Amino acid sequence: MRILVVEDDRLLGDGIRAALQKAGETADWVTSAEDAWHTLQLEHFDCLLLDLGLPGMGGLEMLRKLRRNGNDLPVLILTARDAIEDRIAGLDAGADDYLLKPFDLSELKARLRAVTRRYKGYSDTLLTLGELQIDAQAQSVKYRGQSVTLSRREYGLLQTLAENAGRILSRDRLEETLYGWGSEVESNTLEVHIHHLRKKLDPSLIRTVRGVGYMIDKAE
Repeated sequence: MRILVVEDDRLLGDGIRAALQKAGETADWVTSAEDAWHTLQLEHFDCLLLDLGLPGMGGLEMLRKLRRNGNDLPVLILTARDAIEDRIAGLDAGADDYLLKPFDLSELKARLRAVTRRYKGYSDTLLTLGELQIDAQAQSVKYRGQSVTLSRREYGLLQTLAENAGRILSRDRLEETLYGWGSEVESNTLEVHIHHLRKKLDPSLIRTVRGVGYMIDKAE
């Protein structure tokens, strides 16, 4: 999962980004709504962590702008504002959930899983696709009833393909999901991960659509 963190407190923003990356997610961080808006026009993210008290354009203003423009990206508000009116305003503006500062990282991760699950259309932490089972909470995988050990990026790649079963995902989209800003990505890195997944699971599980990208077929 790739997450964009919008937080003007540099210590907190960098800490959230680092903690999410350590937990196996891909996270990037900006300090203003203007930078976030520009970034979202250019790159794909699975979720937005949005502070309300931002300089310039406020978090609520940005959220309303996103929804007016038809962007349905899951948004989790992070804020120190604990008044019920502020929570209602955030939810009415289009937020999917609301988390008060200070917060525990495990709760943040659970709420991220919940909002992205709802957005992608499944209610359980366990994603089953034929003989493939992915447990988003435990970040574990079983295939044909057997546990499969994957690296962090192999897991992230498999999860993204499985959540989008039946859709072709481009190379650029998959690389954006796996690597945050500043990461060195060699030209054949994605192909290496695909090769490892096919070897550990099944050579036919992930299909190459030449000139377009990769996909996993929907289970019949």
